[in-house]
Amino acid sequence: MSGSRVVALGHYQPERVLTNDELATMVETNDEWIQSRVGIRERRIAAPDEQVDEMAWRAADKAVANAGIDTSEIDYVVVATCTAIDRSPNMAARVAARLGLGNPAAIDLNTACSGFAYALATADQAIRAGAATKALVIGVEKLSDWTDWTDRTTCVLIGDGAGAAVLVASDEPEVGPVVWGSVPEMSDAVRIEGRDGPFAQEGLSVFRWATTQLPEIAKQVCAKAGLKPEDLGGVVLHQANLRIIEPLAKRLGAVNAVVAKDVVESGNTSAASIPIALSKLVEKREIPSGAPVLLFGFGGGLSYAGQVIRCP
Repeated sequence: MSGSRVVALGHYQPERVLTNDELATMVETNDEWIQSRVGIRERRIAAPDEQVDEMAWRAADKAVANAGIDTSEIDYVVVATCTAIDRSPNMAARVAARLGLGNPAAIDLNTACSGFAYALATADQAIRAGAATKALVIGVEKLSDWTDWTDRTTCVLIGDGAGAAVLVASDEPEVGPVVWGSVPEMSDAVRIEGRDGPFAQEGLSVFRWATTQLPEIAKQVCAKAGLKPEDLGGVVLHQANLRIIEPLAKRLGAVNAVVAKDVVESGNTSAASIPIALSKLVEKREIPSGAPVLLFGFGGGLSYAGQVIRCP
């Protein structure tokens, strides 16, 4: 095969909705302050006994069902997460067991918020190399486990959830070349350190980097896919902050694209944010099948990755 294509998506979010007004009873903040700075209205928070692998499995199960393929055909599973508590077995192996897969390659990948784009690229390259034929790519986070709920600079941002995509080998590649990299001097900009965390970040530094550097990198992604920004039908950036997403989409010049703004109702779900947002757009048929969609993640490391895919 000369490449791969995304044939289906699925997502899962916990039942509990945490609004800004409820947060205001926990920490010194208010709805106006949160929405004016980050654009978030509410987020989903997992139950104490709802673990990372369970959320990943629920999203993956939905994606596989939407793909209409037999689970025995999946030979590669990759899970992007930075919030799994257990080190072994990894989340990919647990998802494979829950789904009753045969004997797939099963790996976890941690580049935090850029994780899904990295995972998608590794699955695409495994298929291109002939090492896999059907892959399950999952982004999942339970950031609530690693959050200081007395710190209003971080607790207002986070949310929990999972998103998944099914890739299959294709004679006509529909997953474009990845552009990825890191900014080593900003490696401490986003952190979950030690056994207990908590999640911390240098928000202003990340904001400045994203709004000044990311547009040109995103244009490189489009160029590698043989497209111009105005050709895009959709733009799904890491859902970090609405005040980052809106100016980035404008500076990119994607004038005909539907821009994902799921951060408003889901918060920042790190590696899960891109697949959750994309899955919702596809589910609602807001992006036409076959339209080119830019995916771009950035975050801890400071790492970044992006590619253009064709909407399933």
